[in-house]
Amino acid sequence: MAEYVDRLWNPDDSAGLTRRDRAPGHYRAYVPDELGGTLPALGSVAASAADEAMTVLARADERIGTRGGYLNHLLIRSESISSSWIEGNRVTPKKLAIAELLHQGTRAALDVVANVRATEEAIAVLADRNRPISVDDIVSLQHVIEPRLDRGVRREQNWVGGPGWSPLRADFVPPPETEVARLLDDLVRFASQTDGNPLVRAAVVHAQFETIHPFTDGNGRTGRALIHTVLRRADALRNTLIPISTVFAGNVNAYLAGLTAYRDQPQRLDEWIIGFTHAAESAAGNAVRLANDIAVLDETVRDELVAFRRDRGLNPAAPRRDAIVLRILDTLASDPVLTAESVVDRLGGSTASAHRALTELAEAGVLGRTKDQKGRLICWTADRHLALVSVTERSNRIGGADTKDRKPKLGPGAPDQGRFGALRPKPVKMLVSCEVSF
Repeated sequence: MAEYVDRLWNPDDSAGLTRRDRAPGHYRAYVPDELGGTLPALGSVAASAADEAMTVLARADERIGTRGGYLNHLLIRSESISSSWIEGNRVTPKKLAIAELLHQGTRAALDVVANVRATEEAIAVLADRNRPISVDDIVSLQHVIEPRLDRGVRREQNWVGGPGWSPLRADFVPPPETEVARLLDDLVRFASQTDGNPLVRAAVVHAQFETIHPFTDGNGRTGRALIHTVLRRADALRNTLIPISTVFAGNVNAYLAGLTAYRDQPQRLDEWIIGFTHAAESAAGNAVRLANDIAVLDETVRDELVAFRRDRGLNPAAPRRDAIVLRILDTLASDPVLTAESVVDRLGGSTASAHRALTELAEAGVLGRTKDQKGRLICWTADRHLALVSVTERSNRIGGADTKDRKPKLGPGAPDQGRFGALRPKPVKMLVSCEVSF
């Protein structure tokens, strides 16, 4: 049975803490029940919501089809930006893509690059249903996200949120460190199973992982990456992923209220499942919309290139089908930031031909030029393809007044944030990024 356990806060090292945070006292840490192997029983409304959401996901996956191959990396970028927004890391799609290619940028951008790699790794490795997920798999996933930390699960008490640096005033205190190994062993057994509704299993895995909070940092990003692992492992999605963090980021209070419902005594599991499945439906719709927008944009930039060449009197106006310039256009969705060297690595040819093609696309208005502080060209960017990631970025800015009344530059309007708000939570003062341990 889930329970709260009383623990004493009396820090040995109180340097830098306020008098109030140094004060000893008792706090309650929450220890969830083990999951076992079978899915929990749901009420009729929650079960119906989960079944309907699975139908929506299947239809979205079918509509996207083989386009998902090139779409996934763009969706993973969108998902990782949103996941990191929830954590408090602010980065634009363009800065992320530049940091990913050039391996340089702000710490926030490099953190999100790590999240992109971790999500891809989770899908590629952990989604193999022929091998069980292990605790070491989860540790490796988190270490990709937070390589600056020592590898391994936490060995001290941590907590989430609150006005100070003490578990006495935290919004939520996870299980004591002595319970982490046992609970993770149970979690990976449950996550490895593929029977039943995959969305219900993904929702439970995510909520249980966030409740255990097994690491000193990176728990939220790791837990959201696991969602995609469970869905792909159960064959719920074959062609694409759903950027569910974009919906969570659009209504963080509802997301956190859902996690609170999951941890309540008695547990209000149905509320969490209903909110999660509605978020998944909205995310599936956003993925389809993004796929369609990319298809339209790809046709537009191809027409612009032909028109540019015609105006210049080039013959033929339409490049040969195997021309490097067209091959670049075909990959802008997955590789929106380019250098001559990256084009050669991916598509072959010479550096000179790649440079000529990139220059032509820039002169045609298809690509933009990005320069460093000294005015030196460092890369070319497909700004309109990057702006498609901003179809979700507006909702990612949690309550941000600078985006709520206007669309992002070069981008379309805000996406559907879904019915995750149907939980109608009271305002929750909790910062997921405040994961503190001493």
